[in-house]
Amino acid sequence: MGSNDDERPVRIGDVHNTAFSIGGSNNRNTVNNGGGTGDRAPGAEELLEAVRDLRAALVRLPRSTGRGDLDAELDGVAEELEDAEQIPQGLPARLRGALVRWAPLVESLSAATALGGLLTSLGG
Repeated sequence: MGSNDDERPVRIGDVHNTAFSIGGSNNRNTVNNGGGTGDRAPGAEELLEAVRDLRAALVRLPRSTGRGDLDAELDGVAEELEDAEQIPQGLPARLRGALVRWAPLVESLSAATALGGLLTSLGG
């Protein structure tokens, strides 16, 4: 180790049932989340809340074609989840695809990281 404080390693202990992002542009983001099987799997209501959180975070970004397309996708997902008791089959994969497609737009939003964590726990 050198004398520069910026060279100190970062240690992250156990992380369970949470999501976090490290880095930003030109860096790979990391999402960790606890297992999503059985009683620990997120339900439709939890996924809907994460989608709404991302929609709220998008409002603070400049308007663009990509943002409009992502807004429309998230609105459609929210409509499907509003009265659902279970997460519709195929929805997690579709939502994951949207996050991947618009990753440059949402990479700095913690709400996107949290939603990605839920999707990871669903295996979708």
